[in-house]
Amino acid sequence: MWQHTIKKEISFAGVGLHSGKPVKMVVKPAAANTGIRFKRVDLGKDAIVRASMRRVSDTALATTLSKDDIFVGTTEHLLAALCGLEIDNVLVELNSDELPIMDGSAGPFVQLLKKNRKEQKVSRLMMKITKEMTFRSGDTEIHIKPFDGFKVTSKVQFDHPVIQSQSYTVNVDRDSFVKEIAAARTFGFLEQVEYLRANGKALGGSLENAVVIDRDGIVNTEGLRFADEFARHKILDLVGDFALLGCPLLGHVIACRGGHTQHVAFMRMLANNPDCWELVKRSEDGQESVLDKMRMATRAAGEMVLPFLLPPVPGFHPAKIAC
Repeated sequence: MWQHTIKKEISFAGVGLHSGKPVKMVVKPAAANTGIRFKRVDLGKDAIVRASMRRVSDTALATTLSKDDIFVGTTEHLLAALCGLEIDNVLVELNSDELPIMDGSAGPFVQLLKKNRKEQKVSRLMMKITKEMTFRSGDTEIHIKPFDGFKVTSKVQFDHPVIQSQSYTVNVDRDSFVKEIAAARTFGFLEQVEYLRANGKALGGSLENAVVIDRDGIVNTEGLRFADEFARHKILDLVGDFALLGCPLLGHVIACRGGHTQHVAFMRMLANNPDCWELVKRSEDGQESVLDKMRMATRAAGEMVLPFLLPPVPGFHPAKIAC
């Protein structure tokens, strides 16, 4: 399978969900094997942060990447759009510290990006799960098992009559991502929104870019886009966070009560257990070739392929694991 970039520059504008600041963002084509990179044009020509899980510095409310004093927040929806559309190499330029939230989903990104995919005739590396692995932390459990594709099951549970328990499963490919996942919006409870704003967060949030729930039900007059929109949005977030692995995943992920913090901890755990996976190249006719495993001790790969080969960011401590 070939890597892809985009045919031309694509511009977006909006506000940051938490900062409330106006943001202009341009997604640009990039060469094969360069991956996804973010550039803060308001900070100078060298203000670049790679989309890598070793660059995750904050997972409270959203996924923030950083390098030195360069911060890029709320990355997960654009990363989900790129991953869901199988776009591997782009440069994302923005003039603020947070990506635009758009309508709270990946839909606006997908609508423009999907028309502009460009094949690069360079093979993609994929992380193929060969053994089951389970991560547990508090009420969260994330399980992964071998599967010939990328399948995600999300299970959510909230003590609210509108949500209660929801589950959704999708075999993630370009078509299913566009039709079933991309339009699912971020959501929050009204009392939490009020608290966040009082503490300088969610300043750009509105009924135009989030599903808001109060004690009686959905505040948005248009209601939900899907009956199980909450579970679907959790899949969107997971797909976006897992893009930080640095290469596509072949396996079935089952996430119960997951979130950004747990996604990153799970990926680090996966990286530290090479007996559970192998790196493969898959040709256009479906034939696979297995590469030598790249372990922590070798540190032989560049940042594009499984960036976990470099030391982890302090503050993330793996919980229990079974493999």
